[in-house]
Amino acid sequence: MKKTFSPLFCGIVVALILMTSCREPKDLEYRDFRNLKLKQLGFGSSTINVDLIYYNPNNFGLQLKNTDLDIYIDSNYLGHSAQEYQIAIPRRQEFTLPFQVDVDMKNVFKNAWNTLRGKEVWVKITGTVRLGKMNIYKTFPVNYEGKQQLSLF
Repeated sequence: MKKTFSPLFCGIVVALILMTSCREPKDLEYRDFRNLKLKQLGFGSSTINVDLIYYNPNNFGLQLKNTDLDIYIDSNYLGHSAQEYQIAIPRRQEFTLPFQVDVDMKNVFKNAWNTLRGKEVWVKITGTVRLGKMNIYKTFPVNYEGKQQLSLF
């Protein structure tokens, strides 16, 4: 005996699957940074690598395809980061994002004293990230602002 399902039942199942799988993802939560390293030092510009720790509060995994971000410290432009990735972001877990910033050195000196003293600085990051699931990507704006303890010693 062959079982068949009514078209109404199949339509409801398909609609439920589409509604739950195409939900707008919640924002990723910034947790910490680690492994701050100076990759290249120059008078005009330098390159810094850092591992950013984030948490994915979503019930589903995501993929990070690229970032295009500007970084400011105490309202002074620090540098730009544009990177292509293929990072799998697990659901409801912390993950590490390797991050490279091209630093404008003339603006670093404006913040050098506060950094050397270990003072909290105001960090602002603006730009976009491209996140997706199952090779379907969407661009999301990034507007992070917050205090961060920066210290070289």
